[in-house]
Amino acid sequence: MGGEKGAALRYAVTTFGCRVNQADSLRLELQLRARGATPAPVADADVVVVNSCSVTAAADQGVRQALRRAARENPDARVVATGCYATRAGQEIAALPGAPEVVSNDDKETLADRLLPGAAERFGDGPGPCGALITPGSVGRVAFMLRVQTGCDETCSYCIIPSTRGRGRSLGQRHVLAAVDLAARSGFHEVVLNGVHLGSWGRDLAPPSSLTALLRAIDAHPSEVTCRISSLEPMDCPAELVDLVASSGRFAPHFHLPLQHASDRMLRRMRRPYTLDGYRRVVDRVRDRMPHAGIGADLIAGFPGERDEDARQTVDYVAASPLTYLHVFPYSPREGTEASRLPDRVPGPVARSRARALRDAGAACSRRFREGQVGAVRTGLTLDGGAVVATDNYLKVPVPPTGGANQRVRVRITGADPLAGVLAPDVRVADRSLA
Repeated sequence: MGGEKGAALRYAVTTFGCRVNQADSLRLELQLRARGATPAPVADADVVVVNSCSVTAAADQGVRQALRRAARENPDARVVATGCYATRAGQEIAALPGAPEVVSNDDKETLADRLLPGAAERFGDGPGPCGALITPGSVGRVAFMLRVQTGCDETCSYCIIPSTRGRGRSLGQRHVLAAVDLAARSGFHEVVLNGVHLGSWGRDLAPPSSLTALLRAIDAHPSEVTCRISSLEPMDCPAELVDLVASSGRFAPHFHLPLQHASDRMLRRMRRPYTLDGYRRVVDRVRDRMPHAGIGADLIAGFPGERDEDARQTVDYVAASPLTYLHVFPYSPREGTEASRLPDRVPGPVARSRARALRDAGAACSRRFREGQVGAVRTGLTLDGGAVVATDNYLKVPVPPTGGANQRVRVRITGADPLAGVLAPDVRVADRSLA
């Protein structure tokens, strides 16, 4: 392993699923590079790590394909599967061609130690050598993905993740701020805060704290790096958090608030701890305080027991809502969940038809939001060699190429369908303001 004697270990990381997994993979790469390892294509790597997702059957299938491809393209590599699918069905993965090594989520924190023992450099414990070993875009993103929380204590009937991630655990505030400092020193302009149940951050700490308190501490950080809050459950989005985001200038005006369904009857079957009215109040407050904010939602179509009137209620809410984009999933049963045992299963073609109706309603919301942004000037970061600006309010605006990624710029939106823009005169923005 590592090629010729004394050569650096060559590694490849393939990541499936959520931003939490993306943050886990970034952390692993930081640790490996701190020990001298270098990235390589799958076919040339000494170690191939597949960080798996198991939220749907399609996710499982994608992971299996990636592991088979690694065994086929690089039979001499050490292939390691980690993440939620590896935790949920380790024996199933170990039986695949090449007999991948399985590392559960509980042991993911020590994966770098397993691959390159010694010279440990714990991410977030201080500056350390990893600070000079990662640059924006070198792991595929110009935003720094920071997992501040993992695990979940909720009991949503459809979700397998609490059994694969365990109970909620928070990264201490000191470590979070150290990671923000690392991101800023490494040249990142944006940090994305994420967690399995992000809104529960701090409840398990001694003394207990809250996500709003963490955001206040980040707001006071001396750097100019801006922060984006990842998916946040509606019951964890109090008025004071919305008001802080609206007033500070540190945080992107972007909220992703999973809804899952607009029928209270279905929300109860899903064991979601809120009602449509409660969700509506949160979304409406975001829109009232931040008229230009991007607001996204997750929705499940065809959940067991869903009736035509339930499906229509969700489409009707979306159509009249201030949401700006949707992630729509036809229900996929996960063995071991309560929902997988519920009666009144919705036929697949019906679930897919309802999902299409939701996507159509979501597309109309997105189009309406884009049209309302024409003429506005937004702050953003350049992607794709400078040909796209990812705005603070979660639009990807094509622009005449600037020649480089990870530039903080202002873009004037000139068209909605298709989305288009031009850079405002002050191309590079020195301050953190997102106004």
